[in-house]
Amino acid sequence: MSENIKNLTCIECPMGCSITVRVENGVAIEVSGNNCVRGKLYAENEVVCPKRVITTTVRLTNGDVVSVKTNMPVEKSKVFEIMQKINKVVASAPVRIGDVLVEDIGCGASLVATDDRD
Repeated sequence: MSENIKNLTCIECPMGCSITVRVENGVAIEVSGNNCVRGKLYAENEVVCPKRVITTTVRLTNGDVVSVKTNMPVEKSKVFEIMQKINKVVASAPVRIGDVLVEDIGCGASLVATDDRD
């Protein structure tokens, strides 16, 4: 049986709780230090398969840029691969908040506009 302790700083909210996770055989079996359920879920996922929402910008055909994000967290190990795909995206204005610019950019996540551009 392989056991270790991981110390994390939660990034789910501004509180930044210091969380301790006891891991056995690749599974989080005990979480402490979190002040909410979101922190517990974050810690459990972070030690097994860390995920992140990607936020960046996409070029528009008119020379402007629009802010975008993935509609769900993606595996942290896939972020650079997905960013290579995002860097090739060029969208046409107008773009509205919530517009899906690319379906399944990677890991099942869609790329969604987070701002309006004309």
